[in-house]
Amino acid sequence: MSELPDRYRAEVDDPVAAFGKDTVLLAWKDGTPVGCLAVTSPELGRSELKRLYVFPVARGVGLASELVECGVAEASRMGASVVGLSVWSWRKAAIGLYERLGFKVVPSWDDRPDLVCLERPI
Repeated sequence: MSELPDRYRAEVDDPVAAFGKDTVLLAWKDGTPVGCLAVTSPELGRSELKRLYVFPVARGVGLASELVECGVAEASRMGASVVGLSVWSWRKAAIGLYERLGFKVVPSWDDRPDLVCLERPI
């Protein structure tokens, strides 16, 4: 895992410390986890959705959309008024999904090239 930047390596090395203040949503099918999404605790009224993943066996049935909507609801429950997320520019399908769910591209809050930042008010 040495090829990972420090900010991501920390999530792998110690996920409890990395996401301890956040909420991690899991989607299950027949007792097996098939998807996940992390929702950060609000800072200045803003939460971020991170690490959305749906296992290939569970794709194509709307699970990613459901996880995102549950994440937005959780952010609202925690007191956020805005939800943000970032995605690489070449992930066109993911960007399309987020835009269909009401997210709009905003100026980047991250200095990594090719990263698209999106937000949605709650």
